[in-house]
Amino acid sequence: MDRDGLEIQASFKKKTAVSSSWLLMDHGGRSSVLDVDKYAIMQRVQIHARDLRILDPLLSYPPTILGRGKIIVLNLEHIKAIITAEEVLLRDPSGDNVIPLVEELQRRLSLANAICHGQAEEEEEHPGAENSEENEFPFEFQALEVALEAICSFLDARTIELESDVYPALDELTSKISSRNLDRVRKLKSSMTRLTNRVQKVRDELEQLLDDDDDMADLYLSRKLAGASSPASGSVAPNWFLNSPTIGSKISKTSRASAATTQGENDVEELEMLLEAYFMQIDGTMNKLTTLREYIDDTEDYINIQLDNHRNQLIQLELFLSSGTVSLSVYSLVAAIFGMNIPTIWKDGHGYVFKWVVILTGVVCATLFLFIISYARHKGLVG
Repeated sequence: MDRDGLEIQASFKKKTAVSSSWLLMDHGGRSSVLDVDKYAIMQRVQIHARDLRILDPLLSYPPTILGRGKIIVLNLEHIKAIITAEEVLLRDPSGDNVIPLVEELQRRLSLANAICHGQAEEEEEHPGAENSEENEFPFEFQALEVALEAICSFLDARTIELESDVYPALDELTSKISSRNLDRVRKLKSSMTRLTNRVQKVRDELEQLLDDDDDMADLYLSRKLAGASSPASGSVAPNWFLNSPTIGSKISKTSRASAATTQGENDVEELEMLLEAYFMQIDGTMNKLTTLREYIDDTEDYINIQLDNHRNQLIQLELFLSSGTVSLSVYSLVAAIFGMNIPTIWKDGHGYVFKWVVILTGVVCATLFLFIISYARHKGLVG
């Protein structure tokens, strides 16, 4: 294709591309907003269109943590970012759920940058001192940690809110079964199902990443960058050690010293510790939702038992009414017989017969009713 054709194709892309808002933040916590199209992003971070499509908010993609060359593609619910060894690109940074992530990331990077400068000054004052124990976590893992912490905290907060709504609604439904309470519980159960699916997808992505060392090794961007810039003599890439306030644990000095000399491309212990911490957190959220679902299922079983009991009581009432109707039908039969216009000797001078007919008929009806009820009790049809 000639030069004119390339210019026409480039201009056509610019016209058809839709600009989107991205927040650019470097390793020092300095940020700026970019309104660029996807082609500018592709050229800036060297990402393929198929990988950039994962971050499209109009498309439904499952949670993804993907290492691609010199970048990490991060798609976790509302957090859609591209992480490199030196900067982070966050899509749609003005969202209500993304603003806390931006603030925390800026605070964390600014603090890490200040610590790094302090270590550099200390090293200049004491050139013989060893400060390998204070080496920072790689930049890409700092950004990844903030994103994982944000999404785990977000899902856990949604779970706590759901629990605060579900338990009172279930207790109210247990005390009073009504259409309003049933509809309220139905909506809450639908919300719980959707939230469970969201948490399950994030958990599955972390579990799948933890099970594959090659995928975790692809996320070591700084190691790749250092390996690419090191001479061919085989110098080992620098080692970064875990220094995270979220995880709250550090590698021992012995393991740090040995890792500095034996670390290779397949050494993913640090990243595995990071992912394991947040996997346990998201798994705890999943356990909360599982417990909530079990409570809902138990409440539904209890309500079904109550409804069955009411249904049985209605059946018993129907049995009593039917038995009474059958017994009273005997009265109707006797009244119909004596109501016929047939000449008999009882009608003349035998008024006392009416009294005995009424009494005997009542006794027969009562005896029949008691017989039916006794038979039903004997068969276990009524309590």
